[in-house]
Amino acid sequence: MSGLDVASSPFRLDGQVAVITGAARGIGRRTAELFVASGAQVALLDRDEAEAARTAEAIGPAASFHIADVADESQVDAAFAAVASQKGRIDILVNNAGLAVRRPTTELSLADWQRVIDINLTGVFLCCRTAGRLMTAQGSGAIINLASIMGLSGGGLYPNISYQSSKGAIVNLTRALAVEWARSGVRVNAVAPTWVDTDFIATLKADPALMAEVQRMTPMGQLASTDDVANAILFLASSAAGMVTGHTLAVDGGFLAQ
Repeated sequence: MSGLDVASSPFRLDGQVAVITGAARGIGRRTAELFVASGAQVALLDRDEAEAARTAEAIGPAASFHIADVADESQVDAAFAAVASQKGRIDILVNNAGLAVRRPTTELSLADWQRVIDINLTGVFLCCRTAGRLMTAQGSGAIINLASIMGLSGGGLYPNISYQSSKGAIVNLTRALAVEWARSGVRVNAVAPTWVDTDFIATLKADPALMAEVQRMTPMGQLASTDDVANAILFLASSAAGMVTGHTLAVDGGFLAQ
């Protein structure tokens, strides 16, 4: 396995239970694999039952899957209740589920705007609230939210207003929850990836000129890998980040440093 040496003790997650949303593929799946290699048990939350089942089977007995639309309050509550009942606790939450509708603002329907906000922002709120109830009661926990460089910049290569707005909100939601729950032993952080080489940007990768411009605008000149992002998530979830809360960690090849 590439990336961090998961045998290094500060990065171990032995005995911990993690919930990862949007875990059937991409960043979520890679994070689940890395967490299991680090000693955790993982609950994969996803709307795609078939793909979530295949991912759980591929990862092995330390992984289970639960079907949930993160924008649906009752489904979120039911999924977290099932995990807590089966595992006895929830120590880590990774809010990875996300959606983008890349369309000019003047052509973006209210329905498309709302669906992005429902998943990228309200879904994070619902999962944080439900996990937070458990974590504050047990006096410990770590939450990692997926923000984006588009939550910290105006982009410019193509219009993506609902995504950018939702990810900007995640940055401050992370700060606010970190402050609210700090004395309860719950740390809340975020990662802000650049473009990551997954199917999430499949339509963008199909445009060679656009990809060339992305690489030109990125000081390191390349897309991020799922390992790059999963390793950062592991750090924030682990005791190695025990004094880190309210922080948004850019995984961006220097994009935001410009």
